[in-house]
Amino acid sequence: MAEADTRLAAGEQVYGYQDDRDAKCPFAPPPGLRALNEKAPVSRGRIWDGSTPWLVTGHAAQRAILSDPRVSSDDKQPGFPYPNQAMSETAPHHPLTIFNADGADHTRIRRMMTRPFTRPRMEALRPQIQQFTDDLIDKMLAGPKPVDLVTALALPLPSLMICALLGVPYEDHDFFQEHASFATRSDKTAEDDRRAMEALGGYLSALIQKKTEEPAEDVLSDFAARVKGDELTLPEATLLSMILLIAGHETSANMIGLGTALLLDNPDELARLREIDDTKDVAPAVEEILRYLSVAQFGQRRIAREDFEFEGVQIKAGDGIVVPLPAGNWDPDAFPEPEKLDLTREARHHHAFGWGIHQCLGQQLARIELQVVYGTLYRRIPTLCLAVDRDELAFRPADALAFGIGAVPVTW
Repeated sequence: MAEADTRLAAGEQVYGYQDDRDAKCPFAPPPGLRALNEKAPVSRGRIWDGSTPWLVTGHAAQRAILSDPRVSSDDKQPGFPYPNQAMSETAPHHPLTIFNADGADHTRIRRMMTRPFTRPRMEALRPQIQQFTDDLIDKMLAGPKPVDLVTALALPLPSLMICALLGVPYEDHDFFQEHASFATRSDKTAEDDRRAMEALGGYLSALIQKKTEEPAEDVLSDFAARVKGDELTLPEATLLSMILLIAGHETSANMIGLGTALLLDNPDELARLREIDDTKDVAPAVEEILRYLSVAQFGQRRIAREDFEFEGVQIKAGDGIVVPLPAGNWDPDAFPEPEKLDLTREARHHHAFGWGIHQCLGQQLARIELQVVYGTLYRRIPTLCLAVDRDELAFRPADALAFGIGAVPVTW
């Protein structure tokens, strides 16, 4: 915990934000983050550049601030609380996207991206997700032991699905995984980010142009038709495709690896999960695991448009606001005994996918992928276990945009 910042009002405290997780409880949010919410749902926090945005840690307060029209996602505004230096340096050149648009602009962009991700369309993909999952598990069982669950299942499954949905050839997955991974890395430079996005953008732009003349039943063909009909420019369609491609595999992949490690660390809950026959009935357990792990660990970023009072503090126009989702998901007022993994808990009101108009677009696809994986893997391999001590797992640091584990060696 940092001492009071003398640049703030007298007596106003500022706290460290990017603390590491406790090695003894690596699945839990950083202890300092939980301690903030015990004091107040809104506090001052210090981030990487020394600035002190507001941290909104309470569950109810997070819902309120993420739905408040007095705050903005515009990352070009002075004082915006960027997650790292690379984002700060590239922000002036960011185009308008679903992430940094507000109001009517956001509605227009999101409408173009929503149609492929409706619940009925995602549910129709369940048999295909099941087939991919079974095929990957078959390959695991036929191969040598131990095996890294991340490379054997956690990465390939979401990649297969997002490729099928978008219309991207899966044989190119190594290329786009390599370049898309920069989006969630904390150690990237602005130049690294620029090169990766240029390579990925060039690839997708060429593919969209090809689908203008050779359309199929996929998202990129839909974007291509919109380009042809002058509803979208090619750069806009390319950018939308990049967003979907990156978001479509990174978070689900992390949840598969993390969720497996968490369940193996909680054998009684894992035994409960194995008794469920229908993957659709795994849904409540998935919501609790999403709550517990909160892969989007680094916080939603906003900036105040105007002065207003919120939860007893005075927020000024131009103040940065950070919403650490794990803190809200471990708020005891919303989730009693949050440190307890309880697969029977009613946890669907979690914030693992954010809240408000910027909620994750692909959350229904992610839910079904996780239902199928969690409902299949441990039944098919009931003796699955870690091949290393849990202490040997390399968890991503607290300053990584997404929580995850680099490799999860398993055997049976």
